[in-house]
Amino acid sequence: MTIEYRPLTPADKPAIMRLLQNTPEFTPEELPVAEEVLDDCLLHPADSGYHGIAAVRDGALCGYILYGNTPLTRGNWEIYWMAVGLSARNLGIGGRLVQLTESEIRQRGGRQMTLETSSQPSYQNTRRFYRACGFHETACIPDFYDRGDDLLIYLKKLA
Repeated sequence: MTIEYRPLTPADKPAIMRLLQNTPEFTPEELPVAEEVLDDCLLHPADSGYHGIAAVRDGALCGYILYGNTPLTRGNWEIYWMAVGLSARNLGIGGRLVQLTESEIRQRGGRQMTLETSSQPSYQNTRRFYRACGFHETACIPDFYDRGDDLLIYLKKLA
């Protein structure tokens, strides 16, 4: 098994959209938002402020991460979207995507990373993964997405 990590390219879009459609944590309502951010990253790389890394396993895209400097902040970077295919989970791919992102952010002068997620039970493994990557929950906005579905904000300080 060979895993390559490289910048996202426009040719990756169909595989990323399939990956997102097959990721049970994402709802159909979320897909157009993910696609909009992905399009900005791929079609306007110099202007969008978004950056992405693809994970390619034996020639097929199996994961990606999309991140950017949070507008109007100095040194806060946000992970906007991330997914690893079901058959590629628990192989260290997600952790490596986060490590590579951290390295890129440090090189660009970033001081911390944030991300947002849901409190729904279906996101329990996702939250566990973020904690394993060194993030910790710093804020909770109750009933943000819907009644009983809180917005959780996670933070990781970069050395």
